[in-house]
Amino acid sequence: MPALFALALSVGVLAVIDTWLYVGPLAATSLAGLVWISFIAWGCHFHSGGGVKGSTTTVACMTWGALVGMVAVILAGGAFAGLGTMAAPIAVGLGAALICLSSAVGLLSTIPASVYGFASIAGPILLQERTPQEALLPVVCSVIIGAAFGYVSEMLANALTKKNAPSAEATAV
Repeated sequence: MPALFALALSVGVLAVIDTWLYVGPLAATSLAGLVWISFIAWGCHFHSGGGVKGSTTTVACMTWGALVGMVAVILAGGAFAGLGTMAAPIAVGLGAALICLSSAVGLLSTIPASVYGFASIAGPILLQERTPQEALLPVVCSVIIGAAFGYVSEMLANALTKKNAPSAEATAV
């Protein structure tokens, strides 16, 4: 089958399964409602080159970004609180700068992936009223799930693709 159709089929079927996990078996856990983070990580897998490298980059960078985001929220409500309405903007600016600087480390070199993790931690904090510390582990777990779905969807699409056709990774880019 053509690569585009193979990718559409694998992503479509696995998207049903991923969403079902979050509204079904995971709904009574700390991962409830975080399917969107899984989808961000899934896309990040392809954005980061696919394969093992794409999944590794996704997990490392998004986890780093979530950790930096967690610290930014803690600083905004703690040490920077005296800055009033400038506390959050300054904490976010420092976090963004740290993400850029940390890209000098090979495993953290994909800045957008770290930004996705930084942004992802805000959801459980703002929408579910979790503390930054309570939000970190569920975000990281959702990142890992999403990266795994990215990897599996790519492998499945490649298995379904007619020989001599472009790979699922090339089609997704």
